[in-house]
Amino acid sequence: MLVLVAPGQGAQTPGFLTPWLELPGAADRVAAWSDAIGLDLAHYGTQADADAIRDTAVAQPLLVAAGILSAAALGDIQPGAVAGHSVGEITAASFAGVLDDTAALTLVRKRGLAMADAAAITETGMSALLGGDPEVTVPHLEKLGLTPANVNGAGQIVAAGTLEQLAALNEDKPEGVRKVVPLKVAGAFHTHHMAPAVDALAKAAADLTPADPKVAYVSNKDGQTVATGAEVLERLVGQVANPVRWDRCMETFQELGATALIEVCPGGTLVGLAKRALPGVKILALKTPDDLDAARALIAEHVQA
Repeated sequence: MLVLVAPGQGAQTPGFLTPWLELPGAADRVAAWSDAIGLDLAHYGTQADADAIRDTAVAQPLLVAAGILSAAALGDIQPGAVAGHSVGEITAASFAGVLDDTAALTLVRKRGLAMADAAAITETGMSALLGGDPEVTVPHLEKLGLTPANVNGAGQIVAAGTLEQLAALNEDKPEGVRKVVPLKVAGAFHTHHMAPAVDALAKAAADLTPADPKVAYVSNKDGQTVATGAEVLERLVGQVANPVRWDRCMETFQELGATALIEVCPGGTLVGLAKRALPGVKILALKTPDDLDAARALIAEHVQA
């Protein structure tokens, strides 16, 4: 069974969209999305520097656009399950047919703006902790006033909170943690700091008419599959201020019988986690169009199996 997954914020790098826009029809498609949401996606994906695309209001729609575009380049595929990490859940909602492309981009544009506004209230950020035991790490983070915002599995937890709290973490790492790595994000996402964004996103979601997922949609909330489009939207709204449980998503992939996993552009992060947490599952990251042939071969191999 093939699982198609989409990365979250922090995966973007300057110019990463450039080669994808050379594919037939891609530039026109991105231009139409840009007009629909009032953001020049081609500019930010090809010419903007790292600071410009770190902006939450830019990064989120850019990632969703790249994910949809790269998945479409694979052709008409039918994964057994889909999931996305954080903002990647909106990309996955497009894969599952819950939202059409324009609706997904419209929702993520409003999400990014609302979360940027919430992040501007207090200086906050996120850092990844590599190694350690969650039973030791989580209480330690809570003692420092930090939230385990992403429980990613494979020995990785992401802490979120104020810059002062994150500085204290650098000086006082939990036992067993090898390294603390600041992330390229502009706020403490998936924490109470994002509560102001929830209402704005709920209003945006109320204007949409979701369809029920055509394939298994695995939710960040608890790793469970979601059967209705209405519940997918409800979870997308609430997830902004609640932790991402990617560890549970990967457990569900195993339970569903995953044999292959492809991460759409800009792939790499989720494949890295899967490599450690899902032994035996064939994995591939779409970084550039040069990866498409290998991805299609993996899909063909999976279908034949």
